[in-house]
Amino acid sequence: MSTENTPAETPKANLATVQPSQSERFTNAVMKEFSSNNGAVTLTPFQKKLCQNYFIKVDQTLKDNEKKRLAKTEQYRDGLAFTWENVNMSKLAVDVIAYSSVELDPTQPNHISIIPYKNTANNKFDMGFLIGYRGMEIKAKKYGLEVPSDVVCELVYSTDKFKQIKKDQNNPIESYTLEITDDFNRGDVVGGFWYHEFKENPEKNKIKVFSLKDIEKRKPKYASAEFWGGEKDIWENKKKVGTEKIDGWFEEMAIKTISRNAYNAITIDSKKIDDNYLAILQKENEMNDSIIQNQIEANANKEPLYFEDAVLVNDEKTKELPVVTTPIDENKYSEQQTIDLDNASNSGPNF
Repeated sequence: MSTENTPAETPKANLATVQPSQSERFTNAVMKEFSSNNGAVTLTPFQKKLCQNYFIKVDQTLKDNEKKRLAKTEQYRDGLAFTWENVNMSKLAVDVIAYSSVELDPTQPNHISIIPYKNTANNKFDMGFLIGYRGMEIKAKKYGLEVPSDVVCELVYSTDKFKQIKKDQNNPIESYTLEITDDFNRGDVVGGFWYHEFKENPEKNKIKVFSLKDIEKRKPKYASAEFWGGEKDIWENKKKVGTEKIDGWFEEMAIKTISRNAYNAITIDSKKIDDNYLAILQKENEMNDSIIQNQIEANANKEPLYFEDAVLVNDEKTKELPVVTTPIDENKYSEQQTIDLDNASNSGPNF
């Protein structure tokens, strides 16, 4: 009698459950929060990636501001901690959907910066979004009525030979000439210009020239000496004890000022305006109003409320934030870093 050896049943392999990363959970939370108040929403793969980038930047911003809060003495420290539990998620969800739809990426240089500010109505932190000059370029190209083939922004120095050529009855095309006589010692900044070039329709070309005075009057009211140069106050124990001279980065701030003006000058096409564009305009107004209200309440009975990381250049179509004390270093917020999405936060939110 032969006995067949029946092979033992191979146990099924334990399949490890793949847990979504915190950035993925944030994206799902944004979609759920938005849908609960605004109806179903479908995100493209690229938009989902941008949502993860917004998580990274918000998480980083909260940690940076919490460190600053804890560094203050208890007497001057606000009791509301910069944590995810204290973030107004319903507002953040709407904002992230809107800004990601316009393809503004907070991890890219000069696209958009994130500023947390306290909402006294609900004792939560709202996230304000300030569009950088590259973000304004993207918005202008997406929604512009007549988008130039090329936008040139340049500073003019004292040793340069610059001449703008305006349109008149003898000259149908606006243009300019710029000759740099000394590449490595161009002298002092005396002004700048932007130039909209329409290669297919050169008669539409447009140039705008800025004197040094024109640039400086667009400087934010509370411009930081670290960026714009000038005198910086020295404080000890909440008292001003003197000043120091700071070189700053005036040329970089000046060219950004001209660039913002150049893209703001592109007329928006009303036919291209969508819900996302309208939402962005609404959010900008809401942030300005909320910051003003915070300033009123903060100044009523205690020390002024300061927002250390905000800037908005004051040009024809841009409102200046009246309580901002230090402008954003757009390069600081846009440094390219390799970040593991799964490990963006060691103690992140419970999405």
